[in-house]
Amino acid sequence: MKLISSAFSLLVIGGIGAVAVGAYGKSQFEAPGPSGQETVVILKRGSGLNAIAAQLEREKVISDSMIFRLGAKFKGADRALKAGEYSIPAGASMQEVLDQLQSGDIVQRKVTAVEGLTSFAIVARVNAADELTGEITDIPPEGSLAPETYFYQRGEARSAVIARMMAAQTKILDELWEKRAPNLPLKTKEEALILASIVEKETGVSSERARVSAVFINRLNRGMRLQTDPTVIYGITLGKSVLGRGLRRSELKAETPYNTYVINGLPPTPIANPGRAAIEATLNPITSKELYFVADGTGGHAFAETLKQHNRNVAEWRKIERARQAAE
Repeated sequence: MKLISSAFSLLVIGGIGAVAVGAYGKSQFEAPGPSGQETVVILKRGSGLNAIAAQLEREKVISDSMIFRLGAKFKGADRALKAGEYSIPAGASMQEVLDQLQSGDIVQRKVTAVEGLTSFAIVARVNAADELTGEITDIPPEGSLAPETYFYQRGEARSAVIARMMAAQTKILDELWEKRAPNLPLKTKEEALILASIVEKETGVSSERARVSAVFINRLNRGMRLQTDPTVIYGITLGKSVLGRGLRRSELKAETPYNTYVINGLPPTPIANPGRAAIEATLNPITSKELYFVADGTGGHAFAETLKQHNRNVAEWRKIERARQAAE
């Protein structure tokens, strides 16, 4: 009986010890971590639980790799940790670190392609973006990149980001082309993209886009030249630089494929990458008889149906210009 009693006592003591160890492990697993500052950790693809735990302890994100491993296994997360770049908050507990690695809450880097930038300018931004790999040397066709903010992971290829931009623009154009207004003088999606790029460059005022589009549509329907300065500028720079000055009279008369003061109809390609709003406005212009517009000094434009009205608006704009020059 004494032997049985002793064995039972040992089992009880062992059980109490196991409970105590478990309670200690749980408290350590949920306690604040040792790092006093935000820590960036990069977990390589293919790393197992042991390697990840050792790395986290080595980089002082967690205090005990064994407790981290046991906690991950207990929660069934040992095979669910995702590779990537993580920003671990200061003092994060092992539980919080495990949750972050399970959810794949990695560092999201971003690059923004602004509406109206040329493909050359957007490629320059992508090439300058941190932590991407490879370099873009072939410039995508003008107008083929959707202006937007794109998120990417450390180590992603620049070519993959550009491919996403191109796919997004194709999707936008396909979708909006199906919803276009009837009887537009635009025979193809490419022509729509060309005109949308001109609308994009002519106004940054969202409420004006469909109105500016209507002016160009009206001119095309009447066989009038578009006579828009941004196309002339593109013919000079080909989208590779900023002109940085006003157009000269000789440039307005120069015969280039993009000079819409000289050519009839649309230029041969887009002159920038238009955003969704500009494409939508181009394909769904307002109904109007307006044929002209000029800057009004407020950031917007004054519109006119007749040349006489337009000339008055131009005279007003010239006054504003002279007043500004005098003030400078």
